[in-house]
Amino acid sequence: MSTSTSLESPATADAVGTNRWYLSAAPIVRALVHLCVPMAAAMIVGAVYNVINAGFVGSQHDPTLLAAITFGTPLLGLVMAIGGVFGVGGGALISRLLGAAENDPAQAGEIKHVSSFAVWGSVIAGAVFGAIGLVFLQPLVSLLGADAAAVPSTSAYVAVMLLFVPVLAAAFCLEQIVRAEGAARQVMVGLIASTVANVVFDVLFILVLHWGVAGAALAMGLSNLGVVLYFVIWLQRNSEHVSLAPRWFTLAPAVLKPVFGVGVGELLQSAFLIVTSLVLNNLAVAYGDSALAAMGVAVRIAQVPEFLVMGVTLGVLPLLAYSYGKGDRARLHSALRVSALTVGGIVLISSVTVFVFREQVFSAFVADPSVLVIGVTILTAQLVAMIVNGFTGLITSLFQATGRATSAIVMSMAQGVLFIPIVILGNLWFGLPGIIWSLTVSEGIVLVVGLVMWLASRRAIDRGLAEGSAERAEQVLVQAEA
Repeated sequence: MSTSTSLESPATADAVGTNRWYLSAAPIVRALVHLCVPMAAAMIVGAVYNVINAGFVGSQHDPTLLAAITFGTPLLGLVMAIGGVFGVGGGALISRLLGAAENDPAQAGEIKHVSSFAVWGSVIAGAVFGAIGLVFLQPLVSLLGADAAAVPSTSAYVAVMLLFVPVLAAAFCLEQIVRAEGAARQVMVGLIASTVANVVFDVLFILVLHWGVAGAALAMGLSNLGVVLYFVIWLQRNSEHVSLAPRWFTLAPAVLKPVFGVGVGELLQSAFLIVTSLVLNNLAVAYGDSALAAMGVAVRIAQVPEFLVMGVTLGVLPLLAYSYGKGDRARLHSALRVSALTVGGIVLISSVTVFVFREQVFSAFVADPSVLVIGVTILTAQLVAMIVNGFTGLITSLFQATGRATSAIVMSMAQGVLFIPIVILGNLWFGLPGIIWSLTVSEGIVLVVGLVMWLASRRAIDRGLAEGSAERAEQVLVQAEA
């Protein structure tokens, strides 16, 4: 596929050429719609599934089963982070190489090494993590917080999940690689199909066979195995440069350094989120069940606008990386500008709407007046945090897209590092209001840190763009002489 012909218009290109056209030449607004809307839709469907899954498990009328899923959630987040180390880092590098290949076609040859390393690296790391977890299953269950009554069900849920860790990690990794090609719609199709399959398996394993939480974990594992097969088949049939063949696997520093440089930030961020959640729950429990219930409801209300924002900040990453690799300064800056305006518009409209009708919205979930009073305050704090977090996520995506590994890691670590002392001091000085507003305060500081690092790295980013632009000009000159 020649870049000189296939990137001109999606009307005359095949599916792969169309996806590449969105990265390379499509109007920015159209490119963002193509990349971000499917991402947000898939995330919202996943959130709806979480509610449905809890309903299936809750229908067994055994509180320890729901507790088991709650205790296993941090572990699932860590498993996804393992896939993120290879998938986010590898996907960002693949998009940069695809952009660079427009100037130097030889760059495309490296994509096979990157994709093979990312996928097989996630499988190997997942297998090691799963095996260690199974060997130390009981200590792990205790570490997750399961009490005596919940230990049997939690052990069953976690054991089945650990068996599927290589599959879960590979699924998340492959999702990022397909996104790196600009194939956001294919990612959405795969994730929604996986969610539907998960629901079908839930019905079979939980309602029909009565396997409880072990059935829920098995349903999750099998549905992710299906999405792995879907992504592998799609890449083999449609990707010109990506290869998952083991023969392309490499440990060359040119691959390891940029992949881990960006990907490790994902792992650290997930680890800190787990710690943050544990600290927050342990502090809030001292204020009674009303505080915990209010936090749970507020999180669910804020999820939809948060997912819309994340759809933009995550969806734009391949476009930023491709533009940077290509050396297209105007396109990268335009993508950033339009993304920032989109994030600002989403958070402004959703925050104002939810804030104005906060009492009515919250009362739709819970009728307890004590929970309602606390919940409205928590929801207000979360909406303010969401406004800040949207721009923080966009800055982080920029650092990941341009390969600014140190900056990306600092952004991933900053929230967790800052939140723990802030929430402890907030609880000590202000009680429950201090806990409620601690996340908002820490998010605000992280945004300031991100803006400072962005201003400090602008020259380095512009130099990288200039190098790509120079290669492009040289290629054009050579073609003209020919």
